[in-house]
Amino acid sequence: MSFDAKTFMQDFKGKVLFQEPLSKHTRFGVGGPVDVMFSPCDINELSLFLKKLPSDQPLYILGAGSNLLVRDGGIQGFMVKLDSPFFKQIKIKETELTAYAGCPNVKLKKELIENGLSGLEFLCSIPGTIGGTLKTNAGCYGKSVSDVLIKATVMNRKGEITELSNADFHFSYRNADLKKDWIILSVTFQCQKEDPNQILQTLQEQHEYRKAHQPMKARTAGSTFKNPAGMSAWQLIKQSGADLLHVGGAQVSDKHCNFLINNGSATAEDLETLGENIIKAVKKTKNITLEWEVERLGQKK
Repeated sequence: MSFDAKTFMQDFKGKVLFQEPLSKHTRFGVGGPVDVMFSPCDINELSLFLKKLPSDQPLYILGAGSNLLVRDGGIQGFMVKLDSPFFKQIKIKETELTAYAGCPNVKLKKELIENGLSGLEFLCSIPGTIGGTLKTNAGCYGKSVSDVLIKATVMNRKGEITELSNADFHFSYRNADLKKDWIILSVTFQCQKEDPNQILQTLQEQHEYRKAHQPMKARTAGSTFKNPAGMSAWQLIKQSGADLLHVGGAQVSDKHCNFLINNGSATAEDLETLGENIIKAVKKTKNITLEWEVERLGQKK
């Protein structure tokens, strides 16, 4: 980096890590280091950090690392991770639930059951945090974030806070229209009153389905490729024979072939190469080009 990052960060109270291996922060368990990882105490400190950070310094946002492949050469610049207690809050007002960006999706379960609120059960089974869930317009079981979002607060690169409505995100399949260096702070969802027993039953059914059909305990980033319109990526992979491919320590899950797995010895290069080989196989046999759903960041080693 072209300036003294350690001196720049010395006055902040939040957690600061230098040359932090991102393999510790991604579900794939791979990835080189980032120059600086910063976890601010609260919104005020985050705003101060952004106001002071030179505009020429690269900035990245990290959630739970559940939809991310960081390359082996790592990332130059700063990475913000909202994992302090402040950014894991949940607030409820009648049938509206507001969760801060660093809140793990699974944490919603307890609040939904205790408050008799339905509508967000599908989010509870998606690995990740609220911020990342909004950014990718995550969804399953026939529902997506766009179906339940009321509004969200975000912070721009200048440290300024803006409130955005559902329409402002111009949602599309697995995507929300948000500038890359904008940071989601909190998200407000619309819920409905429901019998807690019914909510619990729905949560259990969805958990059992995911357990039976997806490699929940494996080192995986979830669905690797987006579903082409009117088709399923996993079916195209299966029909092309690409479900049998492997590269080094990277393989295709035998439970769900749209999931790539680090069997314990994979590098990011192995996983990315395997993904590209799958794209080539599907293109060759089905004449369809799959698009990555997993975000890839960083430099190759």
